[in-house]
Amino acid sequence: MSDVNVKAETNAAPLNGTANGTTDLKFDMPFFNIQAMLGDLTAPAATRAKANFEQMKTTSEQITAALCDACSTNARRAADYGTKVIEISNANTSSVLEFFSQLADARSFADLVSLSTAHGRKTFEAASAQNRELWDLAQKVATETAEPIKNSFNRVLHRAA
Repeated sequence: MSDVNVKAETNAAPLNGTANGTTDLKFDMPFFNIQAMLGDLTAPAATRAKANFEQMKTTSEQITAALCDACSTNARRAADYGTKVIEISNANTSSVLEFFSQLADARSFADLVSLSTAHGRKTFEAASAQNRELWDLAQKVATETAEPIKNSFNRVLHRAA
C-alpha cells in the first residue's frame, strides 16, 4: 500500500458543519487574541529587563575600569617596593663591605670587638628603619590598590539600593 492510498480520519469538523455525513454540534468559542494580551503583559517586563541589562553592562564596565586602575596602581607600587628592596640591599652590602674594610685595618682584638659592636648596633638600627620603611610601603601598595575597587563597589551598591 502506498502513501497515496492511505485515508486519514480526522475528528475536525469541516467548515459546512458536517463530518462523515453527520451534523455535529458546534461549540462557538470567542476568539481571544492571546498574543495581544500577553504582549501587553510582557512589554513592561521586557522594557525593565532591557534597562536592567543596560545597567548591568554599565556597572560591569565601571568595575572593569576600576580593576584595571587597581592593577596598574598595584604594578607601579610593586615596582616601587622592588626598587626600595634593591636600594636597601645595596645599602646593606655597602655597609658590610665597609665593615670588612675596617676589620682589615684593625690592629688589636679590642679594635675588632669595638668595630663589631658598632657595626652590630648600626646594622640593627638600619634594619629596624628599613623594615619600617618597607612595611609603610607595603601598606601604601595595599591601600592604593584596594581604593579604586572599594570606591567602585560602593558606587555600584549605593546605586542598586
